[in-house]
Amino acid sequence: MPKKGPSKNISRLNEDMKRELIDIIGNMKDPRLQGGLVTITRVENTSDLSQAKVYVSVMNHAAGPGALVKALTAAKGHVRSEIASRMHIRKAPELVFIEDDSAAYADHINKLLKGLNE
Repeated sequence: MPKKGPSKNISRLNEDMKRELIDIIGNMKDPRLQGGLVTITRVENTSDLSQAKVYVSVMNHAAGPGALVKALTAAKGHVRSEIASRMHIRKAPELVFIEDDSAAYADHINKLLKGLNE
């Protein structure tokens, strides 16, 4: 029977990190992060926990998702130290913020479907 321990632990760590990132980013006072709906859609840690890809979805933001990802990249040192202290880990993974347009795409599809029904 194959052992499933490490992948289960990584997926649990991903969900815990996602929850903490949502809280950290939601409490940041940076004006570039205000004025829209910012959502962390998923977090993917590497198996050695050296890097975490953070997928960010943005809706109704005036500057657009690219500016928000740049703002998060500029603040990744602060976010990384907060993650380390909140999750009680010695070395937090390097954070890479990636724009995720799945929510905008779903909104676009919903508008198209509504147009077909009318």
